[in-house]
Amino acid sequence: MALIGIDASRALSDAPTGTEGYSLHLIRALVPLLTPRHRVRLYTRETPPPGHFPPQAEVRVIPFPRLWTHLRLSWEMAAHPPDLLFVPAHVLPPIRPPRTIVTVHDVGYRAFPQAHPRGQRLYLDLSTRWNVAVADFVLADSIATRRDILRFYRPSPRKVAVLYPGFDASLRPVREAAALEAVRRRYAIPAGRYILYLGRIQPRKNLVRVVRAFATVQRRHPDLSLVLAGPRGWLERPIRAEVARLGLEARVRFPGYIAAADKAALLSGAQGFVYPSLHEGFGFPVLEAQACGTPVLTSNRSSLPETAGEGALLVDPLDEAAIAAGMERLLGDEPLRRRLVALGLANVKRFSWAAAARRLLRWMEAMLDA
Repeated sequence: MALIGIDASRALSDAPTGTEGYSLHLIRALVPLLTPRHRVRLYTRETPPPGHFPPQAEVRVIPFPRLWTHLRLSWEMAAHPPDLLFVPAHVLPPIRPPRTIVTVHDVGYRAFPQAHPRGQRLYLDLSTRWNVAVADFVLADSIATRRDILRFYRPSPRKVAVLYPGFDASLRPVREAAALEAVRRRYAIPAGRYILYLGRIQPRKNLVRVVRAFATVQRRHPDLSLVLAGPRGWLERPIRAEVARLGLEARVRFPGYIAAADKAALLSGAQGFVYPSLHEGFGFPVLEAQACGTPVLTSNRSSLPETAGEGALLVDPLDEAAIAAGMERLLGDEPLRRRLVALGLANVKRFSWAAAARRLLRWMEAMLDA
């Protein structure tokens, strides 16, 4: 019986974003597929809440104050090694079993280094270089990310494969007026229509240009607001400074992290969803907006056209005028809105955690049988 180990440390976040959600959803989809030929052991830093992981999984809680991966997980690998270790959202430990799989989610820090602090950029580069060099098999979230990995780190193409993630299938369009209004009040969104961005507040998301484009559009639509929702990220101060410089504090809101229970209503109530990011490894928020029946404007770069399919209006993220024109179309072109909603709802069906887990399991079994 083969023992599959999974670093589940990132699957316990109280406020999960893309990579934490990836780790949790993939674990939940994978574990029930395992046959009597396999055991699975999840490594965590803290005790998970009841029911957080599937009951078939053994959870090994190994608390440690600092350098958990490099010291404590390494020690665990030396003392009680699994037959295969999968790291879905972090780095491989220095001591590891003979078979390893790791996910590299994106290399945007190489494509747009100016959008990251120097220390963060150096850490991301070193950790990704390590993962790609020592892993037996590397998963990329998209064709674009696989291409970036091959370009910047030059591994054997045979060891890098695309595993499309899924998305939160519980997300649905919310049409009840009371639910939409309750979320609007909860996050202090002004009356009138609003355009929504949902993701981390940081320069790579191109939010200074979004704010400037919104300023152009808002002059013609004084009832319009821009909601920049999501947790604070590095180098966010220039984004807020641009809002202040343009005198838009009353119409640009930063509600912070959005609770999972509120996400569908917030997305559904938006007139449009804007996500013209400079670089993405996948683009979960695009699928979430499409799943809620919200017309999407996104970037024509990196993985975003691949993720969005035909269900989004694509623009050059470096062209503020193009972003503004796209916002205008989302506001006023009703045939386009209907088409984007229909195509978006169809597009999300291409992605599922169950399909991702089945494909991952086939690769795991092939490695274990080799």
